[in-house]
Amino acid sequence: MAIKKKAIDKPAVSRSKRLILWLKWSGVLFASLLLIEFGYVLGLMPDWNQFIHGPIQKSSIIQQYEYEQTKHSDWPTLRWHPVPLFMIPKHMLRAVVIAEDSRFYQHKGFDQQAIRDAIEYNLSKGRIVYGASTISQQTVKNFFLTTSRNPLRKLHEAILTYAMEKNVGKQRILEIYLNISEFGRGIYGVEAASRHYFGKSVSEINVEEAVELAATLPAPVNHNPATRTEFFLKHKAKIKHHLGL
Repeated sequence: MAIKKKAIDKPAVSRSKRLILWLKWSGVLFASLLLIEFGYVLGLMPDWNQFIHGPIQKSSIIQQYEYEQTKHSDWPTLRWHPVPLFMIPKHMLRAVVIAEDSRFYQHKGFDQQAIRDAIEYNLSKGRIVYGASTISQQTVKNFFLTTSRNPLRKLHEAILTYAMEKNVGKQRILEIYLNISEFGRGIYGVEAASRHYFGKSVSEINVEEAVELAATLPAPVNHNPATRTEFFLKHKAKIKHHLGL
């Protein structure tokens, strides 16, 4: 009986060893991938002092547009004119914060309440209707990352957002965001957008025009002050309501 039992147990022991070996090498592979990803994100990290005090640089998204534009003859050339925050009217700042991230000055890069609300709403609809990205997250996505559908992009975005919030003040984040955000095909930043849609500098726009630029941000290529789609007009009305206008 002892010999028979030993013969029965041998395959089980062999499977157990294979499982342990598989788990071991899976752990090694996972740790290696984490190190690679960590190194990649570190490579994206800027000199934060330069990021805070230096001139606003072209974002990764803007550079990507310039590259793609060479392959699409119907795309307009880049329009981008970065301006300092003091040139942007307070009603423009307020309209954008209300429209894109109402708790921008309260959170530290991630809006937990917005995340919970988005999850509940999306679950109720059975599909992803909207996300909960903050202005900080959008700034990181636009400045450092690309439109690539890399499944790890959200992780990269989270790490960079945390680092930026630890090193950069809210006003500088908002300044960069407003200067690199897309407002239409090839139109980046509020100054270029104001010149294109209203024929004047952003420093001269009124409240109504500021709201229209803010209403452009969710889907700027299709819904903007030129197309004046139903979606755009509804979003504009919603922002005006929240502003008490």
